[in-house]
Amino acid sequence: MIYLILMIVTMIFGLIAQASVRRTFKKYNTVPTKSGLTGEQAARKIIQMNNLDVRVEGTHGELTDHYDPRNNTLRLSESTMHNNSIAAIGVAAHEAGHAIQDGVNYFPNKLRAALVPVANIGSRSGPYLAFIGIMINAYASRGNFGITVAYIGLFLYLFAVLFYFVTLPVEFNASNRAITILNDTDMLDAGELKGAKKVLRAAAMTYVASAASALVSLLRLVSIVNNSNRR
Repeated sequence: MIYLILMIVTMIFGLIAQASVRRTFKKYNTVPTKSGLTGEQAARKIIQMNNLDVRVEGTHGELTDHYDPRNNTLRLSESTMHNNSIAAIGVAAHEAGHAIQDGVNYFPNKLRAALVPVANIGSRSGPYLAFIGIMINAYASRGNFGITVAYIGLFLYLFAVLFYFVTLPVEFNASNRAITILNDTDMLDAGELKGAKKVLRAAAMTYVASAASALVSLLRLVSIVNNSNRR
């Protein structure tokens, strides 16, 4: 019962976080900055300041901005690339923060990148393996093969959960770098900076919600597997 309550709470938290980031982004994406810089210009300026060999290009969609370390490319969405709003500058600076992390070999960022392959496997196959193991254990008259399969599934899913939690310091650090740079370079004034902070804070909460949801799912899976093992 407690896991059901936790799952409902984390689901509601996630929905609120998603609604908040879209509402906050929409609000500040209509407020132009005094500097007149677009998201693209802000990103290029930050990249040049830090002597990074990073390309800046556009990508389709809204809030699809991301930095790709595989080819040193910072991609800005249609709502950010050519927009001179507070939100656009904040988001572009955040993504440039990820590029800086890559350039200075920020450890949590490297750890997250290393976790990606096994985390992808764990998120896709971990829970399925766990439930397959539980079913085998329920119908097998003897032996520990089923429960072994279940624990392998749990172990794989653990890496997916770990990925979510390693993502948190990476995202918070990128936002902190962005705010510091925007403040030091006067790309945003004090009032505009408050708006950018709100946008980035709202976005950060979506990552917190995802991590919380993944943890609750893991705990629930552990409970189910352990109960199966006792039978």
